[in-house]
Amino acid sequence: MYDAIVVGARVAGSPLAMLLARKGYWVLLLDKSAFPSDTISTHHIHQPGVARLRRWGLLEKIQASNVPPTTEIKFDVGPFAIKGAPPPFEGAAEAYAPRRRVLDKILVDAAVEAGAELREGFSVEELTTAGGVVTGIRGRDRKGSAVTERARVVIGADGTRSFVAQNVQAPVYLDRGMLTCNYYSYWSGVPLDGVELYPRPGRTIVADKTNDGLTLVCVVRPKAEFAGMRSNVEAEFMREVRENAPSLFERLRAGRREERFGGAGFLPNFFRKPYGEGWALVGDAGYPKDPITAQGITNGFSHAEMLAEALDAGFSGRTEMKDALADYERRRNEEVMAMFEQNTQLARLEPPPAEMVTLLDALRGNQAETDRFLGTVAGTVPPQEFYSPENVGRIVRAAALKPAA
Repeated sequence: MYDAIVVGARVAGSPLAMLLARKGYWVLLLDKSAFPSDTISTHHIHQPGVARLRRWGLLEKIQASNVPPTTEIKFDVGPFAIKGAPPPFEGAAEAYAPRRRVLDKILVDAAVEAGAELREGFSVEELTTAGGVVTGIRGRDRKGSAVTERARVVIGADGTRSFVAQNVQAPVYLDRGMLTCNYYSYWSGVPLDGVELYPRPGRTIVADKTNDGLTLVCVVRPKAEFAGMRSNVEAEFMREVRENAPSLFERLRAGRREERFGGAGFLPNFFRKPYGEGWALVGDAGYPKDPITAQGITNGFSHAEMLAEALDAGFSGRTEMKDALADYERRRNEEVMAMFEQNTQLARLEPPPAEMVTLLDALRGNQAETDRFLGTVAGTVPPQEFYSPENVGRIVRAAALKPAA
């Protein structure tokens, strides 16, 4: 019997398997894919995620993969743009946006190096139970042979459409529905001014640097427009960039698109209860959210760390497993709740309210507070702290006292 079977070996599952194996637990890591391989993703790892990669001893491998660091974000609201660097997190000032075939392979290899057993090309078909408690899995290996394995706990790290979550009927709460869809591709020969964000009413455009000198560009639209965009992706994509980010459009025209477009129209926003008798959830399996602020990878790292700590406390007998997992859910929600509300608000793609327009205008020329504002996007500054009435009032008053240019 394994201590843990982890279903899904990407940005939440592999770190969890690695951390448990480093603690001496016997872990089976399963994925229907083989590695290296790509998956739909925003790619971006914010500073809190980078800090964890450093802590795990993996940051140098990311840096060696030919992915450039970024420290600055340009937030272009149309009439003007503000630019700055989010405050560091635990000494990590840089962010990275590696291709998933690069990142996921590094994470999978780290799990195996730690002692986890990896089975690629494995399809989980059933969870086994006894007396209402999950006891393991049944599935088929890459040769099609039927396999049954048992574990003290089965963890779903298998994404938004999690097979594990669906089979244990994990309760859903704080469901905000699906708000956006997106399409993206990669260009060569497109210089960037750090990460570039172009929020517009009903639209958002994002550009980021990734491996091998490529630039990732993503167009975000309301969910209802997914079918229309899919019918003529290239024309619709380029029209959006031309109309809403003309300077970026000119750079794209001067560059070269290197890959086909990818896209997603299934982007829910909710929490799942992340544990029960013999099972747990981590990453998007337990907390899917709109990718508009690119929090998924960073959250996957953080929540894998939290769940590893909880399982260790339960396995070792220091804490009752149920209590340890309840604490995991509490810590997870406490960490992301304010960002979840901000993320959902941004994903509505609505024009900013008058108060936000006033605040953004007041940030012009105030570099320290601009950096902190961008830190709310990167997750290095708590949104509830920055947007407190006292802080916003102080920023606006300081702007009003500046002499006219």
